[in-house]
Amino acid sequence: MKSFALDFILYLTVEKGLANNTIISYRMDLSKFERFLDEKNLILESVTQQTIQEFIYGLSQHQMDGRSISRILVTIRNFFRWMVLEQKLPNNVCENIEFPKTWSKLPKVLSIEEVDLLLRQPDPVGPRGLRDKAMLEVLYATGLRVSELVALQINDLHLELGYLHCQGKGGKVRVVPLGRSAVTEVEEYMAGARASLLKKKASLFVFLNNRGTGLTRQGFWKIITTYGRRAGIQTPITPHLLRHSFATHLLQGGADLRAVQTMLGHSDISTTQIYTHVLKERLKGIYREHHPRA
Repeated sequence: MKSFALDFILYLTVEKGLANNTIISYRMDLSKFERFLDEKNLILESVTQQTIQEFIYGLSQHQMDGRSISRILVTIRNFFRWMVLEQKLPNNVCENIEFPKTWSKLPKVLSIEEVDLLLRQPDPVGPRGLRDKAMLEVLYATGLRVSELVALQINDLHLELGYLHCQGKGGKVRVVPLGRSAVTEVEEYMAGARASLLKKKASLFVFLNNRGTGLTRQGFWKIITTYGRRAGIQTPITPHLLRHSFATHLLQGGADLRAVQTMLGHSDISTTQIYTHVLKERLKGIYREHHPRA
């Protein structure tokens, strides 16, 4: 199986252009399945639906949750589908395997009041405070992933037009609107604070550390965690929490789910549908407010 798995990974990397983290997940999932086949002394040609079901049962016996098992099953199913397309196997034995039931965990979000409190924490007197305030404003205004935020370069900003370019997973570039507050804070940061952090060096990155180089994900994680504690917010603050809050507050305000999908950079609407509980609550509110017999 090993050579087929390597060819499949190459296909995902070169032809599908999947992100590096996704490729790593695929490789780990295939390794689990390969070890299982080795333990059973099985070759790919002898794998049946019962073999796949035994594999899934074994994963559940190791206390793996349904969501993780479903992800691995998707990997194995896509692998066998590719094998059929490449005419290495006659059929996909995974095609009719049922996915284990999973319970969708709703993402935690901050209230609008908590977000306001968090955004007021940086001291805008010094360069670092101006940088931190600009980063927090941009993160909440756009819902960027932290990796996308720290990767922003000067040419990605179009402040006069109120938007930025962002390179997301798989190298896909999307356009994301910037609100007035975020534009103002970024302009103030760019006016002098960035040059102070740059220390006469050259860098294309927008947000810099004290050494004049691009800020890392870990660096920003520490920054936002510090401000969360300073604000006295009980929920542990992470960059992804602001991303969830961005999406939830947009939907609460009446935004379309497809528009939120585009801004978040989700390739599949099913990923964005974790936020549909917000739409349901809004619909119930509209019903209670306007229906004559609610």
